[in-house]
Formats: sequence, C-alpha cells, structure tokens
Amino acid sequence: MRIAFHTPLNAFDDGRISGDRRMARQIATALEQLGHVVEPVRDARSYMKTSDPGLLERHRIEAAAKIGTLTAAWRARAAPPDLWFTYHSYYKAPDLLGPAISEHLSIPYVVAEASGSERRAKGEWAQHVALARASFGAADLHLCFTERDRMGVEFWCGARTQFLAFPPFIALEASAPRPSPRPKPQPGPPRLVTVAMMRGGVKHESYLALARTLLLLVDKPWTLTVIGDGPLRGEVEQAFAALPIGRVTWLGALAQDQVAAELASHDVFIWPGLGEAYGLVYLEAQAAGLPVIAFASGGVPDTVKPDETAFLAPENDEPALAMALSRLLADPSLRTRMGRAAATFIRSERTLETASAILAQGFARITSARTEAMP
Repeated sequence: MRIAFHTPLNAFDDGRISGDRRMARQIATALEQLGHVVEPVRDARSYMKTSDPGLLERHRIEAAAKIGTLTAAWRARAAPPDLWFTYHSYYKAPDLLGPAISEHLSIPYVVAEASGSERRAKGEWAQHVALARASFGAADLHLCFTERDRMGVEFWCGARTQFLAFPPFIALEASAPRPSPRPKPQPGPPRLVTVAMMRGGVKHESYLALARTLLLLVDKPWTLTVIGDGPLRGEVEQAFAALPIGRVTWLGALAQDQVAAELASHDVFIWPGLGEAYGLVYLEAQAAGLPVIAFASGGVPDTVKPDETAFLAPENDEPALAMALSRLLADPSLRTRMGRAAATFIRSERTLETASAILAQGFARITSARTEAMP
C-alpha cells in the first residue's frame, strides 16, 4: 500500500535528537519492512506550545489549504494513498488532516500513540482537546503504546474503531551484539548513567528528583554519568552541586551510537521519568544490558518488566527510589541477572520485527472490517 505518514507533533525529517522523532522513523521502517511505500506528509506540523486561539485558527487555515494542495496533487497524478497513518496526536498537536482526507478518499485512518487529556478538557485548552477527541473517533484503528493511552481515547470512539496494543519498541543495529553475560565488574564503584534533555517541565523535575535521590545515598559508593544538554543545563548542574566532587560526569549531548556505547560501559540506568509518555531511552538502556531504576510514572511501566528488568518506585517517592537503587548498588550479581534479563526482553519482545507483525495484524483487521461493512 501507499501510506501517507503524518507526524503533527514534530516534522518527520527533523534531524534533532528526540525519542519522538526516532520512534516516528522506526514505525516508518517497520511499515516499509512489510512492503508498504511510506510517504511522509511534509510541512504539516500542528504543534502549539501555548493555547493562543489565534495560533489554533492559523493552524486550521493552514490545514485546510494543505488538504486542498494534497488532494489536487493526487488528482493530477492519480496516485492517492491507500491508507492514512498519523503518529502521536494529542491536544497540543491535533491531527487536522487525517480525518478529512481519509473520509474524502474513503481510505482507512490509522493512529499510533494518540493520547487524551481530561485535565485539559476545560479552560484554555478546551477547544484543542475537542479537536483531538474528534480525530480519535474518526480512526479505524488505534495502535496504543500504553494502556493509559487507550483509556484516554477509547471513550471518544465508536464501535467501528478497533484498538490494538502496540508496545514501544526499538530498532537495533544489525551489528548489535546478542545478549551475553556482562563483563566482570570493573574496579571501582558501580557506574550509574542517565540520558535526558535538559529542558523545563517534567524533564527538569526529574533531574531535581534524581539529585535529591542521590543525596540520600551519598554514603554509598557510586558514580553518575549524565548524557544530555539543553537550555536548563546550568540549573540542572546546580541541582547536583551538593554532591561530592568527582561523583558526577557531564558528557553533554551525544550521537545515538555514542549513547549506546556509553550505556554499555555502565552498570545501572537511572532516570525518574516523571510524566514520561513511555521513554525510548529505557528500551535503549535495557538493550545494552542495564537494569533500570525509575518511578512508575506515565508510560514507564510499559517499557520494562517490573522486578525482572527494572525496579520501579511509586511516583514522587524519592526514598523508595533510593531504596531500589541501594539494592542494586549492594548486589553485583543482581545487577548482572537483571541486566541479562533486560537485554533478552528487548531482543525477544520489543524489536522492529515484532512491531511489523503487530502492524500487519492491525491492517488485516481493518481490511476485514471494511470488507464486511461493504453493501
């Protein structure tokens, strides 16, 4: 099939580092592995940082013009898409194209990682939430990364809409090593590592929580490597200033292959993950054979196997997070067992191949449903 691939939150070909952009490219690759032709819908970003009604109206006007441009182009070349696929729509980046075009062309409309927000349904974002909910109900199929995502959109969909669990996955390089026992612990304290952008909101809050958690364990042996950068780097570094000198190493932003190499050279991945939609970095860390320490926040539990590949503390319970980390600091054999389980979990359940199989299953379902609905 020819698939129009729409990413309203971030431009598909935006080369900046982020899990969202990387996941979009991974899904496109999974679709291509099934033999489909993926055609990104360009210049159609609808993200709104603020609830400014004027900005929303401009996006709606631009969307109407884009619909006209696309349909005219398809008429001219007689090759419209066979399916419309939207990745990651929500109230700040509603899909203003997919429902209208899918109805116009009478083609299936598939959405992956849509998320609702009851908290924003009243007040300044109410109109944005309503637009997002209308698009949810137009879908033939929702591919849900987490159960929380499903619960946030299901109420706004009718009997025609189908749902399929589509757990977060990671495309590993072909040269990536298979699971194997990690090297014997190197001399020195356990090496912790975290990877995250340094920006406002929950990222900054997670860095603050991490710093406070490590202060609770300052009497234990450990070092921390921080990978990431951003506008709040100064504030983040200041949050760790109370820790003893030499405990924390700041590497800044690294390329994906460099991140993978750094993860593989450490012992434990820790990132509180407040409000994470899911967190691709948790999959990366487990693929490198690292046990994970995090809060059971947002979609984080859907990226790990609790108590097998990760210890999750209740959200915002920093003493519990410190206790979980303390268990791993004190027990090298436990770190090894959990790290080995983590690598096996990712390579057996969260791969490009497993994602492609789920996509094929979902497409078969909606094709069958549409055939049965024909007069």
